[in-house]
Amino acid sequence: MASEITDERTIQTRIADDIRARIELGEYAAGDQLPTYEDLRTTYLCSTGVARKAIDLLRQQGLVISRQGKGVFVRERAQPKRHGIERYARSRWKSGGTAIHDAEAGGQGLSVKQLYRELGETPAPATVAAAFGIAEGDPVWVRKRTTVVDGRPHQLADSYYPLDLALGTLLTEEKSGPGGGFARLDEAGDPLDEISEEWSARMPSSPESVALQLPGGTPVLDLTRVVYDTTGRAVEVMLAVIAADTVRMSYRFPIPD
Repeated sequence: MASEITDERTIQTRIADDIRARIELGEYAAGDQLPTYEDLRTTYLCSTGVARKAIDLLRQQGLVISRQGKGVFVRERAQPKRHGIERYARSRWKSGGTAIHDAEAGGQGLSVKQLYRELGETPAPATVAAAFGIAEGDPVWVRKRTTVVDGRPHQLADSYYPLDLALGTLLTEEKSGPGGGFARLDEAGDPLDEISEEWSARMPSSPESVALQLPGGTPVLDLTRVVYDTTGRAVEVMLAVIAADTVRMSYRFPIPD
């Protein structure tokens, strides 16, 4: 006796999955208006309420947005950004070069600007204190900024520095000069030598959702980056919260022995 294969998904989930597949295949491109609830009701032989629930699922997944009085549209996403080992190449930032994020976005034809949220002395958070080998709450210098790429907030990046390296340099100014923070660190102390990165994913807090203008259902990535000089001293800790749909990590490197 042949067994019957059934689809245990709810009707609204099946409708949402079908529309998502059409978006991924390009049948509905970024900025396109989706069919009305009435059209969906007719196409999928469902109630208007079910059609609304299907669109709500797509909205929660960050795939569509509603425009008051106009309808539902496929959400336009920023071009993926590349985060890889090559982004830290000295050739980018040394000797009058370009700040790392400016070079990375500019290389893709994207506009980038930094909006400063805080610049000054601040008590060291636990993660920063541990990296610097100081007590939590000891004073450090911080540069808190929101990076905007092609008009959309991309990340909240908070960079912390030991006071002895920051004070008296352009790290204390909004415009940190050619090559950005990496160039200033390289000039102020021993040459930069190593970088560690730790990534994790989560759902954003309400303030983060507002600051990054995230549609419902969009996760964020936490990045902790520590920069070390040739003596092994940590000279910068960056704590960043990044809109997950605006970043693509790409790495190519030799296989270690």
